[in-house]
Amino acid sequence: MPTTPSERLLLLDSASLYFRAFYGVPPREGGPSGLPTNAVAGFLDMIATLVTRYRPTHLVACWDEDWRPQWRVDAIPTYKAHRVAEDPEDGEAVPDELSPQVPVIMDALDAIGITRVGAPGYEADDVIGTLAVRNRGRMPVDVVTGDRDLFQLVDDDAATRVLYTARGGVRDPDVITQAVLREKYAVPTGDAYVDMAALRGDASDGLPGVKGIGEKTAAALIHEHGSLAGVREALAAGDPRIKGARRTRLEEASDYLDVAPLVVRVAHDVPIGDIDPHLPAGIVDPAAMSRLAVEHGLTGPFNRVAAALDG
Repeated sequence: MPTTPSERLLLLDSASLYFRAFYGVPPREGGPSGLPTNAVAGFLDMIATLVTRYRPTHLVACWDEDWRPQWRVDAIPTYKAHRVAEDPEDGEAVPDELSPQVPVIMDALDAIGITRVGAPGYEADDVIGTLAVRNRGRMPVDVVTGDRDLFQLVDDDAATRVLYTARGGVRDPDVITQAVLREKYAVPTGDAYVDMAALRGDASDGLPGVKGIGEKTAAALIHEHGSLAGVREALAAGDPRIKGARRTRLEEASDYLDVAPLVVRVAHDVPIGDIDPHLPAGIVDPAAMSRLAVEHGLTGPFNRVAAALDG
């Protein structure tokens, strides 16, 4: 499909953004529902900011249908284990004031007309990976997230970037390209980043990594051997460049390295079917928007989204 200069797809890591909104926006209750609405208001304001600044023609709110897929836990049991609620039946530990806001966010997206996509057994990261790959060559793709894991999708040739919100939020995100990966992480591509991340591990996701292998050492190993597979091939072949404690630690981590790529690499083939990712030119269900705005005291945030779409 030919690309027009104005086409652009924004993929939102929704939970990353509404958690950030919850912790970044002061508590507020503005309507008859009595529900807290700071996460909803902040999330809507983020959408208004992103639409105004980047003028996407397509936008998808990607959703965690399964925040801790069993196939990842089967591979690495510690995966996100520290985030499980006290009662495992409750799933992820989510602040009491945030939980009732998530359905309101879903209703708000429906009223606006923004496509929301998840898939049973997959995280939002996997949906993002699938849609990013699906749209390579069709249009530029910006992934909006506060999660470094998605740096693996950066691909200059495919015009795929990450708008990293961890420091500056959506108003001043770090724009992650391959040049940034080279400068900050000493890896040349998104694929090299995910290999480095598997070696390094990530405590925030319960991924142990290889003991004694930090970010710089992991990047150096990838640089020397081309990929994680290349590192392991060199290790098996007795490459003299891998010696001493480093060799011992890599050998001891063999079982972990067998499964780490499966867990760290986002899926590219999530069965999400055909969707309509077009961003509407205006609110698609004004009546539903008005009801939500009045019930939850969200007139200002909704008006800002409407103005952004009209702009």
